[in-house]
Amino acid sequence: MKSLFHLAFHVKDLDDARRFYGDVLGCEEGRSTDTWVDFDFFGHQLSLHLGTPFEVTRTGKVGNHLVLMPHMGVVLRLADWFALAERLEQKGVRFDIPPVVRFEGEPGEQRTMFFLDPSGNPIEVKGFADFDSLFAR
Repeated sequence: MKSLFHLAFHVKDLDDARRFYGDVLGCEEGRSTDTWVDFDFFGHQLSLHLGTPFEVTRTGKVGNHLVLMPHMGVVLRLADWFALAERLEQKGVRFDIPPVVRFEGEPGEQRTMFFLDPSGNPIEVKGFADFDSLFAR
């Protein structure tokens, strides 16, 4: 197994975060206190702490999109990506960048979608048919 990442950042409200990361994204809640909560974010540790979220700007030029920076995300196998995209649509999540194919026919072809958590933290979820093409040039 490769290593797992741990990412910690601020959210404005832990109850809103629990609803979004747990109920909407389907992530399992881990440990928590009155100031933070951990989630199993698709096999990685996400720690959400009460505080002021990062300032974000639309400055990341990727393909034909200007994406919000900074952002975090995850890369899923394509079948899991499609299932999550459908779940998010059913839950009424508003997409910043709706599910789309990026770099079609090129090395690194991928699906992507961007959305915000309730605190305004941008999340990108990528889908790859073949993880070996993740770093393709």
